Amino acid sequence: MLLAVAEAGMPLAPAAYPVAYRCSCERIGCPIPGRHPVSFAWQTQSTTDRAQILRWAGTQPQANFITATGMVHDVLDVPLEAGREALERLLDQGVEIGPVAESTGEGEEGRVLFFTATRGTPEDEDEWWPCELDCRPETMDEHPGLRWHCRGSYVLVPPARLPGDHGVHWVRGPEHPLPDPLTLLETLTDACARYAGEVRAGEYAEYAEDGEYAAHGEYAEYAPGADGGGGSGSGAYAGKAAQGGARPMGRR
Repeated sequence: MLLAVAEAGMPLAPAAYPVAYRCSCERIGCPIPGRHPVSFAWQTQSTTDRAQILRWAGTQPQANFITATGMVHDVLDVPLEAGREALERLLDQGVEIGPVAESTGEGEEGRVLFFTATRGTPEDEDEWWPCELDCRPETMDEHPGLRWHCRGSYVLVPPARLPGDHGVHWVRGPEHPLPDPLTLLETLTDACARYAGEVRAGEYAEYAEDGEYAAHGEYAEYAPGADGGGGSGSGAYAGKAAQGGARPMGRR
C-alpha cells in the first residue's frame, strides 16, 4: 500500500511508531507518540522513489510513514464525526472525492483526512495565497476544527499504528484522483460548524445539570435566571438542551 501512495505522487518518509503507550523515539513524555517523522529533515527526505521506500520498509519494518503535503497534494483534516458526516453528504451530492483516511483515537485525536490537489506550487510564487486554516505540526492545537495541511506540514499515511490499538486506515484508497480542495471546503466547514455547536451545547447541558455556571464565565449568561426569566436559561444552548439536541461531552 505504501508503494501505491508513492505511485500516486505523494512523497513519503519514515515516522515513529508506538511501543506500548510510549513512542519509539524514546523521548520522555513524547506528546505525539507514533505520529511524527523520525528525521528533522523529513521535508527534504520525503520521496516517491520506490527503491528508497522499500529500503526504509525493510530496515524499519515497524515504522509508520508520513507524507509531506504542499508539493503534490494537500490534506483537509477534520474531527471524526464531522468528517464522516461530510463524506456521506459529498457522496450523496455526487461530488468528486479523492483518497480519504480515518485516524482513530481518544476524543479529538479521531480525525478524517481528505486528500486533495495542492494549492502550494503555483507557477508564479506571487500567486501563493495563505489561508487562516493552514496547519503545521507546531500549530496543530490551534486548529481543533478544520486543518489545512499544505506547505510545511505532513500527515500519517495508512496503514499506521497508534497507541491504544488505534491507527490510520484508508476509507478511499490512493488510487482515486486528487480533487480541487475548494470543491470540498464548504461541506467540510459546515460539518465542522455543526459538530462544534453540538460540543458546546453538550458542555452547556452538563454544566446545567451540575449548576456550575458561575465558575465558568462563558456559560454564565446562560445560567438559570441570568436573563431575568427566573430559571430556564436562554440562547442557542438552552434551546438545544431543551430539544434534546445536547450531548454530554467532557468538560474543558
